Amino acid sequence: MNQIFNPKDYGAAGDGKTLDTKAIQTAIDKAGECKGTVHVPAGTYLTGSLFLRSHMEFHMEEGVVLLGTLDESAYPFIFSRVAGIEMEWPAAILNLYELEDVKVTGFGTINGQGEFWWDKYWGPDRTGGMRRIYDAKDLRWVADYDCTRPRNLLVFRSKNIVLQNFTSKKSAFWNVHICYSEQVHVDGITVKENEGPSTDGIDIDSSRYVLVENCTVACNDDNICIKSGRDADGLRVNCPSEEIEIKNCRLLVGAGVTLGSETSGGIRNVFIHDNEFLNTDCGFRMKSAMTRGGILEDIRVENLTMINVRYPFSWNLNWHPKYSYCELPEGYEGEIPDHWKKLLEKVSYEKGIPKVRNITVRNVKATMKPDYRDGSRAFDINAYPEKPMENILFEDVDLDVTEFGRIAVVENIVWKNVKFKVAGENDAEKDTYDVR
Repeated sequence: MNQIFNPKDYGAAGDGKTLDTKAIQTAIDKAGECKGTVHVPAGTYLTGSLFLRSHMEFHMEEGVVLLGTLDESAYPFIFSRVAGIEMEWPAAILNLYELEDVKVTGFGTINGQGEFWWDKYWGPDRTGGMRRIYDAKDLRWVADYDCTRPRNLLVFRSKNIVLQNFTSKKSAFWNVHICYSEQVHVDGITVKENEGPSTDGIDIDSSRYVLVENCTVACNDDNICIKSGRDADGLRVNCPSEEIEIKNCRLLVGAGVTLGSETSGGIRNVFIHDNEFLNTDCGFRMKSAMTRGGILEDIRVENLTMINVRYPFSWNLNWHPKYSYCELPEGYEGEIPDHWKKLLEKVSYEKGIPKVRNITVRNVKATMKPDYRDGSRAFDINAYPEKPMENILFEDVDLDVTEFGRIAVVENIVWKNVKFKVAGENDAEKDTYDVR
């Protein structure tokens, strides 16, 4: 018989003011001892980091809000991977850490109170905070790593995981991060109200056998992203993301369904299909850099509908140089933390050039509504002469755009029944795309 544990039986107030971390964690620990279920009743529960246990379910009924506290000390530093680098980083609000057979279900909400953390990074007007300080010192490349911000939910080195129906919003950093894990099913979750920096929706990182379906995602960075490590540290770990399917999702504000920019371990055997994009910056996106390395291969993209998408196909292998390429400024004499050293470790040119091959795109339609004013560039595709993109098929693709864009360094690109309506010439301002 499945035993049910209610955090209120262990002292949780659920009033949004009392710190309920200890009470909820006690209920979690009790459920973990007997393969039971934590059933959280409606209420607002102010909390720091919570750590689930194996062989249990954490169920948030409708009306539940896990409200992340603004006390930074309530998120203990744990070993993790952040934006492709292994390092100590604050634990998430909800952590599935080295577990198996765990479900997170129900129609509750995880609210990270992101505004506090976003201001820490770039200030209330997006021109201040730590970014302004680091930009002035030519340290843009490390600002994201030094400005420690908790994720809403972390799945790390875990297997047989189900994430279902809940909402994640206002995350301080990434919303849902799945790292070094396998057999993960993400079904019907909603990600919304994320206007802050690096508020990715769902990140799949060096993981395998992951299914994401029926999700609605709005954020200020990549809506759904597949990653596999960054530069020398990612090449050292050498763990791919593979056997991944993303289907029946609705992508709203954000940077689309993305592979990269952390590609060092490789990304392969991915099926992206039957997804809708509305007012999304990008549709199907790949990004990397000449220090990342890795192979992106055997990717199928089918049955996509894009409305008001600025870049239906953005495949940029020299993405965001100020962030991607790490150099100490001349004359720097300050401290060099361990994670800086990882970022600064050199990668040979031969190992650093990423490779893209065997990409199939079928049955994609992109249109613009009459009142849409941001413009749409069909293609922004570029690689390196040393490693051209190879074996690219576009079939049954219909694009209504303001400009064609550019395609560079591709071998064996095949067009079958590809139709364009192009309103004008290329706009040079669209040559660079960066939401960071």
